[in-house]
Amino acid sequence: MSDRTKDIFKQFIRFGLVGISNTAVSYLVYALTFRLTDNYFLANVLSWLISVLNAYLWQNIFVFREDSNAQKRVWWKVLLKTYMAYAFTGLFLNNVLLWLWVDIIDISRFAEGILSALKEYGVSMTGREFAGYAGPLLNMVVVIPINFVMNKFWAYRQK
Repeated sequence: MSDRTKDIFKQFIRFGLVGISNTAVSYLVYALTFRLTDNYFLANVLSWLISVLNAYLWQNIFVFREDSNAQKRVWWKVLLKTYMAYAFTGLFLNNVLLWLWVDIIDISRFAEGILSALKEYGVSMTGREFAGYAGPLLNMVVVIPINFVMNKFWAYRQK
């Protein structure tokens, strides 16, 4: 493995760590806002806005450090591109993929064994419920690498 490949792999791992912390921030903001306002839409929008800002801050410091030998980044352009990247993957692509997993492919038809095992442990759910819970997990396999590439080669790119 070349040094360049190792560096990209390390960045991807750091990107994942930021993503884990970002998920926690997003959920905490969502839960707190929902508790205070009883408005899930407001809670969702606010949690998304704050979690993307959190991602921008940590990615700037921890993942995509600025190269002092390259042209200096313009912070507000990077922030705007970060919001655009997460809007594409987090808002648009996630919903399209969920629709695909739940309504088009119906991934629950591949999980009869899992549904039976869950039922034995007292957890009963419909196939649609299972697909709704499993879909976001499948989305991560698709969305995280796309997010990484968009951020590394577009939002945080230096000339």
